Formats: sequence, structure tokens, C-alpha cells
Amino acid sequence: MKAAVLLKSSLLTSLFVISSCATTKYSEDVSKNDYSNLEAGRMYIVTLKDGSKKQKILFRNVEGDNIVGTAGKKDSTEVIIPKSNVAAVKDRSKARVVAGATVIGAAGVAALVLSSSRAD
Repeated sequence: MKAAVLLKSSLLTSLFVISSCATTKYSEDVSKNDYSNLEAGRMYIVTLKDGSKKQKILFRNVEGDNIVGTAGKKDSTEVIIPKSNVAAVKDRSKARVVAGATVIGAAGVAALVLSSSRAD
């Protein structure tokens, strides 16, 4: 009985976490990548192909072969990232929602498992 409840709850949690993905990955062929889903004025975490440190940017626009933004809401330092060096872009606000939902889902699973173990 315990194993069945634990299995069902873990599958449900896994499905929830997988369906809440907040990262957009880009391919080597820059011409196939669609940057139109990036919204001006939103914070993004950009993972670079060259393995250097991830960059947090406040996205402004796309100019030619570059992604242009600033280093933050309060820091107006301009950041220019070549599209050819972008591996993935993660929306920070969606990532926070996913993290919060994961914590809430884990608490729900723990409550189910705890209640089923006490029912025996």
C-alpha cells in the first residue's frame, strides 16, 4: 500500500516538474533560432556555448546578430551577446514559479506519504 501511494505521488510530482520547464534552448544554426519569444523589459539568464559564466540580462531587443540588454534593472551597463554564442535562455520569473511549485508539490507528496504511513 505504501509503495503504491509513494509511486503515484512521485510520478505525479515528476510529471508536474517536467511540464513546467522554463528554459528555451537554441541550436548551432543561428538562422533556425527564433528569438521573438523574448520580451523586452524581462530578466533572463543566458547560458553561453563557450562555457563562460552565465549572464543575467534585462532584455531590450535583438539587433542583427546580437542580443542587446542591460546588466540589470538598476545597472544600466549595456550587454551585447552574439546569437552564435547563446546555448540557452532561461526566464527568471518562470524559474521562480517552477521552484515554488516544486517545493509545494514536494510538501504535498510528503503529506500523502506521511498520512498513508500513519493509516496502517
